[in-house]
Amino acid sequence: MRIKPDYLVVGSGLFGSVVAQNLASQGKQVLVVEKRYHIGGNCFSELDAETGIEYHKYGTHIFHTSNETVWNYIQKFTQFNDYHHQVLTLHKNKIYQLPINLETINSFYNINLKPYEVENFLKKELSKENYINPKNLEEQAISLIGRPLYEAFIKNYTSKQWGKGPTELPASIIRRLPIRYNYSETYFNHARWQGIPLHGFTSLFEKLLSSPNIEVKTNCDYFDLDENLKKLPTIYTGPIDRFFNFKLGHLEWRSIRLEKHVMNYSDFQGTSVINYADNDVTYTRVHEPLHLHPERNYQNKKTTVFYEYSESDQNSPYYPVRDEDNLKILAKYEERAKEQENVIFGGRLGTYAYYDMDLTILKALELVNYIHS
Repeated sequence: MRIKPDYLVVGSGLFGSVVAQNLASQGKQVLVVEKRYHIGGNCFSELDAETGIEYHKYGTHIFHTSNETVWNYIQKFTQFNDYHHQVLTLHKNKIYQLPINLETINSFYNINLKPYEVENFLKKELSKENYINPKNLEEQAISLIGRPLYEAFIKNYTSKQWGKGPTELPASIIRRLPIRYNYSETYFNHARWQGIPLHGFTSLFEKLLSSPNIEVKTNCDYFDLDENLKKLPTIYTGPIDRFFNFKLGHLEWRSIRLEKHVMNYSDFQGTSVINYADNDVTYTRVHEPLHLHPERNYQNKKTTVFYEYSESDQNSPYYPVRDEDNLKILAKYEERAKEQENVIFGGRLGTYAYYDMDLTILKALELVNYIHS
């Protein structure tokens, strides 16, 4: 081992890498162990050998934030391009804007509302079927946007994404559905800053972990480590139920499978992500990473495309299914976690929570402040 570690960080995703970087900057020696062959967690990016296009191996990731602390921190390690995320959805062989905006509504209903007319129009739709106390995702969505828009853009997509019907999912999953009364097409409409790291996400992680006080071991499973290393003060970012060997039950996770294709077109779909809202298509989204780096001006006759399928996978967890049953199991694990004297649980998997990248960074910064308080 190159260093004599003061801390052990399990996982080299965004949370673990930010924690490691901050500890190292304070003179601490940090060992980062990563089960995968690469750093960066689900943000990892690499070049496609055939097309030279940089792609996100685990699905499209867009950095966005309005938090000045986070923005000032992350800019120390990367510049961002000026990519602004737009999401389209295909329903009955027609493309619509998401989130639902004035263009979506007018196109779907074949009308021509003005911005000041949208609110009254939707009130009439909601009056046809409304739930004061929604009991599930379906009732919640209908209460927000009405049944026609729900059935077109939410119902079947949700079933594919979560592997359950909307009536089986808690209302909390979809407490808010953004609706815009104008033609704004930027997905992260309220984010002050957004974009893709200019040299790719992997370059960002390489810089985060570049300190001589950090040693990174990839292809290294925490559970195979020497017991002496496990006695180190540890920041654990893996699945919390796995840490306790599932003794209190298995938490439910959703995962994705990406099917890669190289197409003989310079541009296949004209945008980075298109959702597929209907059940007659088994995949949920199609990604075309060509569009994430417009500044590179790729001049290819081929493009790389990824078809995304949602599935349940305990071994490759992405999204927590935070319904009532899973939250009961989580509460038991959280009590057990409090008993761990030298282990802090963090990140999406360690806390069984869905965090955007900026919130992940913020929580990592807060943790380091807590450690040294």
